[in-house]
Amino acid sequence: MKGRYNGCHMSIYGSIRPGANGLAELSARLSPEAKKRLKWFDYYRNHDNNARRTCRHFDVSPQTFYRWKKRYNPKDITTLEHRSHKPKKVRQPTWSKELVEAVLELRESYPRWGKDKLVVLLRQKGYEISTSMVGRILRKLKERGLLEEPLRFIHARKRAMNRPYGIRKPKDYQAHKPGDIVQVDTMDIRPLPGVVLKQLTARDMISRWDVIEVHTRATASTAAGFLEAIESRMPFPIRAIQVDGGSEFMAEFEESCQDREIKLFVLPPRSPKLNGQVERANRTHTEEFYEVIDSDFTVSDLTEKLMEWEGIYNTVRPHQALGYLTPLQFIQGYEQNYRKEVMCH
Repeated sequence: MKGRYNGCHMSIYGSIRPGANGLAELSARLSPEAKKRLKWFDYYRNHDNNARRTCRHFDVSPQTFYRWKKRYNPKDITTLEHRSHKPKKVRQPTWSKELVEAVLELRESYPRWGKDKLVVLLRQKGYEISTSMVGRILRKLKERGLLEEPLRFIHARKRAMNRPYGIRKPKDYQAHKPGDIVQVDTMDIRPLPGVVLKQLTARDMISRWDVIEVHTRATASTAAGFLEAIESRMPFPIRAIQVDGGSEFMAEFEESCQDREIKLFVLPPRSPKLNGQVERANRTHTEEFYEVIDSDFTVSDLTEKLMEWEGIYNTVRPHQALGYLTPLQFIQGYEQNYRKEVMCH
């Protein structure tokens, strides 16, 4: 029969004879995708059940058409709706309440640390847990609204270099042990409207040990004082410092390096990638400290909290580049291996 019933072919619905309002209401509830598939089979029935012609007309692959034809029940047009592929039996969580609380406590203490770092700390606490399980617990905590991501975003911009001068380090000078090259950089911190602070960051290329200070201005005398902090707070002797061409690394800073017999390598202009490690450290400190810390962002308040964060960064935070060791653990392992080599020789 090729008569129409409310705009649809009677043959599509078999023996179903709903009223006009019921059929219209049923069709209206279909999703756009299901309505599109319904048109396939309307066309298919009116063109002698020619599947190839239908596929060409609607630009659909035969595999897709036959898959939906097998699923389609003319007596129930809702069979053209997309079905969920979710398994009927979903694996239930196997973790304990104590483990969830431990993950939540660590994440709240270190809100920018992901599952790879948190699993190291959890294992140190005696939990037998996989990285993927930590990830699932974090996801569940977010779904339940018990864990919120920090929303503060600090504008941290590297100050533009304005000195067209620089000296590369000698090509034959390479960093092999802690202290061989310490990269130093200045970063603008803009935590609040109208507030601009200067962070000085020092990063040892081998151990990833960082020293951090914040000031209202970045001057040569400030940088010279920071050099003293680097020597006192890094647990190994400093043999070379690498900086960009900023004016704060001239004058008193250069004189201080010379007095201390520390090599000073100055990068050429427009080459921040040569100081890539300290640049990456600046991003980490921005995301994991400034964007999550509760502070009034005065220098006095930040100085105290930066010292605490510096200790966490060097002695608690697992570093992926160090095989998830802390810088302190890496240095201790390095010293042990060095002593063994000396004894062997």
